[in-house]
Amino acid sequence: MGLFAFLQRRAGIFSLMMVITATVARGQKVAPFKTGDRIVFMGNSITDGGHYHSYIWLYYMTHFPNTRIDIVNAGIGGDVCKQMLERLDDEVFAKKPTIMTFTFGMNDTGYQNYPPDKADSAYNVKVTESLKYFKLVEAELNKHPEIKKIMLASPPYDETSKIRSTPLLKKNAAILRIVAEQQQAALRNNWGFIDFNKPMLLINQRGQQTDSTFTMESPDRIHPSNDGQMVMAYTFLNAQGLAGKKVADVSIDAKNKKIERSDNCSISNLAAGAGHVSFDYLAGSLPYPLDSIPGGFGKPARSQRDALKLIPFTGDYNQEIISVKKLDNNSTYRLKMDDKLVGQWTGADFEKGINLALVTATPEYQQALAVMQLNEERWSIERHLREYYWIQYSILKPKGLLFNDSESTVDSLQKYAMKDFFVAVTIPTYQKARFKIVRDAWQKEMALLTDEIYRVNKPKLHHIEITLSN
Repeated sequence: MGLFAFLQRRAGIFSLMMVITATVARGQKVAPFKTGDRIVFMGNSITDGGHYHSYIWLYYMTHFPNTRIDIVNAGIGGDVCKQMLERLDDEVFAKKPTIMTFTFGMNDTGYQNYPPDKADSAYNVKVTESLKYFKLVEAELNKHPEIKKIMLASPPYDETSKIRSTPLLKKNAAILRIVAEQQQAALRNNWGFIDFNKPMLLINQRGQQTDSTFTMESPDRIHPSNDGQMVMAYTFLNAQGLAGKKVADVSIDAKNKKIERSDNCSISNLAAGAGHVSFDYLAGSLPYPLDSIPGGFGKPARSQRDALKLIPFTGDYNQEIISVKKLDNNSTYRLKMDDKLVGQWTGADFEKGINLALVTATPEYQQALAVMQLNEERWSIERHLREYYWIQYSILKPKGLLFNDSESTVDSLQKYAMKDFFVAVTIPTYQKARFKIVRDAWQKEMALLTDEIYRVNKPKLHHIEITLSN
């Protein structure tokens, strides 16, 4: 990367952080989750099929291994505020959450490409209709003071990317009118408020300066791919004030055999000699693993790890620093954990500090990867349930067949699927899930996976040796 490009990228990240900081300042306080919290995320397809809530939970699973929480996906693809109002009792209040999030706006503003001279008036009608139901939602939420509420401003509709699909002009401006009302409701009621729209809009615009087709919402300009979902998780964690909390931070003076710093970890049995340092190390957290497999919405799909190009997540959330002072700066040293080589660095590198959170060969990272895979399995099972409830609320309820899971309903759905692609691809899941015993088994499997996650996510004691390479 050339100097100009590097400085330009650094300036872009600084601008992004200014926007996120200002966004958090405008919102109401969002406290970090605590042991025993049960959080329901209510939303549309970006929540329904999205990963941001799962990525948030993965951070808590790895960084706060003793803080057990539960996160529940209550998204339904295609929902507008009116439909979410109708689902509140069954999908939120019945689940007895301590905290809930609520987001809407993308579907409420519609998908019709209006002529420029008619767009403002057309969107005015849609926004007014949406906010009418939001007033009713507000009243319902205020009947449950035992639940903390967090309003989430919708991710942006990307009108500016030069991808092939024709943009709906002025749609995001209409979404922002809804966002403004969400923020006012949060202020009125002392709810939390987190803005996904403005930070993500800035990232899109920044990327389009060098690639006119860049967007986190390809190909439909609506749904963030997994990199965008990670940006959403990052923004949420920032709003909770969690940036800067390290996995661990160790500094050792090799010459004087002295522990200078041991933050969020414990160091014991320190020994040092000529070209050799060893100690036992127990971190308070695990590193945050990032999936490198493309997935989520969008084609080409992008991975969770691709978000590292867009946000300073590593610097803010994934620092496991091992620093050893007064080694020979010009010599190369091997670092072993539990007698396994995990990497080689110079004495100068050790002086600056090695970020072990980025070293996938460590037993800690491998442990964190196992947690991530268990969490992904839990997420995939939950997706089956969300597909079932999408059929119920989006297809059957308007026909007066809510939770009518009879054979005749299956026959009707199969006929309907001939003209609806989304129903066609969801029917195989529905045919299993219409049996309560199957849904109950899925719930039990998710509970078992969560229990296993909180069993295996506890950091372990490791022996570290740093020796001169031959």
